[in-house]
Amino acid sequence: MNKNKRIKILNCFKQQHPYPNIELDFTSPFELLIAVMLSAQSTDIRVNKVTKKLYKIANTPKTFLELGIDNIKNYINTIGIYNIKAINIVRTSYILLNYYKNNIPSDRYLLESLPGVGRKTANVILNNVYNKPTIAVDTHVFRVCNRTKFLVSKNVKQLEDKLVKTLPNMFKKNISNWMILHGRYICKSRKPNCNVCIIKHLCEFPEKNNFLLQKST
Repeated sequence: MNKNKRIKILNCFKQQHPYPNIELDFTSPFELLIAVMLSAQSTDIRVNKVTKKLYKIANTPKTFLELGIDNIKNYINTIGIYNIKAINIVRTSYILLNYYKNNIPSDRYLLESLPGVGRKTANVILNNVYNKPTIAVDTHVFRVCNRTKFLVSKNVKQLEDKLVKTLPNMFKKNISNWMILHGRYICKSRKPNCNVCIIKHLCEFPEKNNFLLQKST
């Protein structure tokens, strides 16, 4: 896809969602960090159901440490790999309490040194908490970019690098949330809703017309 098309697509997303928000529920940077850690191999809806109850009991590093691993497991056991996540939450809480005065680091290297925090999670925090133009690439972003031919890449890291290198700075802050929203509600994995897609006239998905025909019959 050429540069002009990409810019048109981004402007379509901007017009539809000028200020796209992450769909995880949180009231503090620490709550967002825990929610993103929990979201691996899970959905935002499921995570929000869990944190709605969990954050009433614990929502700071100190209260998570007081709650303990076993009790945390009881709250998050409906989420994938909850045993490992509970351990990482306690370890990260300990580090934040004892080394960062309860503050979430704004440095990528320090963020990724926290147990259970990988590159995607770090990008989400840097973007949504510190307003940095980092680009978090999840399954939705990866699918939408490759399917539409917005940018074709073999893996997540390669796509992130291409997006950072290719996109104008003005779009970097919001592109992750735009692509996630589009992938979650329109450009779905199995049955994309091409008929209601705001970028269908720009999309280069080879099977687009098949889905348009299916919807119209």
